[in-house]
Amino acid sequence: MTTTGVEGPAARKVGFAGLGTMGSAMAANLARAGFELRVWNRTPGRAGALVALGAIEVASPRELAGASEVVVTCVTDSPQVGEVIFGPDGLAEGFAPGSLLIDCSTISPASAREFAARLEAHGVAMLDAPVSGGSEGAVAGTLTIMVGGQAAELDRARDVLSAMGHTITHLGPVGSGQVAKAVNQVILCGTYLGVAEGIVLALKSGMDAAAVVSALSGGAAGSWILQNRSGRMIEDSYPLGFKIALHRKDMAIALELARSIGAVLPVASLAACFEDGLVANGHGDDDNSALARIIRSLSGI
Repeated sequence: MTTTGVEGPAARKVGFAGLGTMGSAMAANLARAGFELRVWNRTPGRAGALVALGAIEVASPRELAGASEVVVTCVTDSPQVGEVIFGPDGLAEGFAPGSLLIDCSTISPASAREFAARLEAHGVAMLDAPVSGGSEGAVAGTLTIMVGGQAAELDRARDVLSAMGHTITHLGPVGSGQVAKAVNQVILCGTYLGVAEGIVLALKSGMDAAAVVSALSGGAAGSWILQNRSGRMIEDSYPLGFKIALHRKDMAIALELARSIGAVLPVASLAACFEDGLVANGHGDDDNSALARIIRSLSGI
C-alpha cells in the first residue's frame, strides 16, 4: 500500500481503539502509512500483528489518548463507544485540549451527537465516520467513509482517513455520517435479498446460476453484492466478510431512526426478521450474504 507522506520524525501520533475484524485491518493500514501508532483492545492478544508492523500496544484508552493527537475508535455499538470514551480510564481522561476523536463505529446518530457534545466540554473535537466496504475493503484500504462533523476537523483528519479509505464524503454536522450509514445498511439488506431471490429462481429453474450471474453482471442488475457475494449464495457457504449479527445491530439503528422520523421501511423490516431467525439458529457469525439461507429454505433447496 502506498504511504501518505507522514513517515519520519514528523509522523503524526495516532491511536486506535478496537481491534476486531475491521479495526485490526484499518489500524494495520495506518501503521503501514507511517503514522506513529498506538493501539488498544478490550480483549488482549489481538495486537501482535500490529506490533510487528511497529505499533505500540497500550494498557488503557486513557493512555492511548494521552499519547495521541488523533484517536480512531472502531467498536461494536453506542454503549461500547461510550464506555471507551467516558468509562474508567477512558479516552476522555487522557485527551489533551485540541485532540480529535474519529469514531468509525456504527452507532445511533443521537449517540454520536451526545458524545460529541460531551467531548466538546473537554476541548476535544469529534467526527463520526462510519465505514462501508467489508473486511475486504478494510484490508485493502479502500473503505467508503461517511463523515459527520466540522469541515475544519475533517481537514485535520484527512490524512488519517485516506490511509483507511478511498471515498471520504463530508455529509454535514456530527451524526450525519451515522444517518448515511443507516441508509447504506437499508440499501444493502434489500440488495442481498434481491440477489438471493434471483439466485434461488435460477437454481429452481435448472439454470447454471453462475452463468446467469455472469450474464447479468454487466447490465442493470449488476452490483457489488451480485459480483462479490452471489457465489456464496450459489454454493450455500458464507465465510465471514461482515457478520450478520452486526448487520442486525445496524438495522436496529436504522429502523429506530425510521420510526423517529416517520419513514416506512417494509423491506428492511422483513430483512431484520429474517436476520433474527438466522441469529437464533446459530448463524450470527456468518457473512451477511447468509440471508440467502432463508430464501433457499423457503424454496425447498
